[in-house]
Amino acid sequence: MQKSISALKKDKRFAKLIKKHGIPDLKWGRVGLKNSFRALVRSIIYQQVSGSAASSILKKFIKLFGRFPKPVDVKKVSVSKLHSAGLSSQKVKYIKDLAKKFLDGTIKHRSLRKMDNGEVIKHLIQVKGIGAWTAHMFLIFTLNRPDILPTGDLGIQKGFKLLYGLKNLPDHDKMEQLAKPWRAHASYASWYLWRLADEDKN
Repeated sequence: MQKSISALKKDKRFAKLIKKHGIPDLKWGRVGLKNSFRALVRSIIYQQVSGSAASSILKKFIKLFGRFPKPVDVKKVSVSKLHSAGLSSQKVKYIKDLAKKFLDGTIKHRSLRKMDNGEVIKHLIQVKGIGAWTAHMFLIFTLNRPDILPTGDLGIQKGFKLLYGLKNLPDHDKMEQLAKPWRAHASYASWYLWRLADEDKN
């Protein structure tokens, strides 16, 4: 991590953000059955809702089981019970499908750390409701890959706009072009771009 922070500090724009926000926290836990499943469930719950709403739903979801459930627990629980935690019908389907694919071996969690970034994305999007964004979050926060740039994330787009003084939200190609000097450290840069976008909301 220190190598990445040192590299980002060479850019005056990032140096200011690093001074203000300190060292990023990019860990949800080591990869493994428990943490891989937990991280992916969490990502599904956080899709397309505010952070506070997602946090509330996640707490209710965990409370249903008395602890964070295993895939087999999710398989057994009723759809109506999952709805009672505030999950939409779509997200119930997604989480049920995720549990099924962990149990039947479609998702090979033991192999994830050995896969390259592209292979991880291809592997995870077999699950309903998991697209590039969720796979990118998994790569950053669970596999701790240093070079992930989730250009489809609105917060990242806003961060680029603010950091580089752009008139409009940049497209994928523009972001990749601007990121070239620090591309190998993009996961850490992304954390600071999110902080910048959050500041603009307040």
